[in-house]
Amino acid sequence: MFRSGERRFLIINHITIISLFVLILAGGVVRSSGSGMGCPDWPKCFGKWIPPTDVSELPDDYQEKYVSQRVKKNERFARTLDLFGFSNLADQLRTDKSVLEPELFNASKTWTEYINRLIGALTGLFLLACAVFSIVYLKVKKRIFFLSVFNLLLVVFQAWLGSIVVSTNLVSWIVTVHMLIAIAILAISIYTYYYARVLRDRMLLANKAAGNLRSLAIGALILTVLQITLGTEVREAVDEVAGSMNYLNRSEWVTKGDLVYIFHSNMAILVFGLNVVMLVLMRRKYLGNSYQFKFIVYIFFLILAQLVTGITLAYLALPPIAQAAHILLATLTFGAQFYLLLILKQNKMYKKSFV
Repeated sequence: MFRSGERRFLIINHITIISLFVLILAGGVVRSSGSGMGCPDWPKCFGKWIPPTDVSELPDDYQEKYVSQRVKKNERFARTLDLFGFSNLADQLRTDKSVLEPELFNASKTWTEYINRLIGALTGLFLLACAVFSIVYLKVKKRIFFLSVFNLLLVVFQAWLGSIVVSTNLVSWIVTVHMLIAIAILAISIYTYYYARVLRDRMLLANKAAGNLRSLAIGALILTVLQITLGTEVREAVDEVAGSMNYLNRSEWVTKGDLVYIFHSNMAILVFGLNVVMLVLMRRKYLGNSYQFKFIVYIFFLILAQLVTGITLAYLALPPIAQAAHILLATLTFGAQFYLLLILKQNKMYKKSFV
């Protein structure tokens, strides 16, 4: 059914999607373990390609050295923000005193962050392979090639933004943008995989017109992206509370959160309810063994697991494992919802059969 070049692209694209989810999980582990500043520089870690395992391997003035480097890099970034008209954000960055706080060496946090970077580098290589193997579609569907190349450029930008995340000492809005770009990269990879498959396998599409279900699917997808964004903001708010309490009394961090946490929690119920409605409607519309119905079932259980981890975080003092799982489940839900939206398109073969 698929030509050899097309099969090769589908395989590497599939591996890339899996790798992106692994990278998001690794990022969740970094975030939940507080290892985001485990490496104070980028792309190296403490000036080395293989980071140290003990503080004795570092010079005595290593803290001052990396603070000085961060300040210079942040000033360059602030000038860039000024250039694009974001003067308020640039001023906030210049006056942020947390950037001047030196990071103490912690081998566990350093290697947690370093492994995250290795997974990121491997994912980048997979995206490069996708761009190379997508050349086979230049004469068939140029869209796949151009999107694959754009995704490669986007991941390069994401790597640079990751360095800004480090240099700014995890400024909240930059962390949020970093997460949203990761979702965009994932979405493009899922789309190119879908589009490459559907070229030769039209049976992947729905046997009936989706009608209002497509609008509901779009709404559910938008809500999930909003939830992920709010979740990132909640995490930043919790970090601020934790810092103000000297990282003591962990069980009280969530309860002292702001309105963003309340909104995030309440909207989770809305997301769950909307997807239950979709599950019922799709069970009536499509056969039980259709791709469309299978994916809405996957989504239902992913959201259910997401609610469980959310409750665990709220009532069991934010266990790090639950934090990482919460982030991974959110992105898995997004991926499944996006793919479902794509395959809700009606197969033309079925359209003709009803004429």
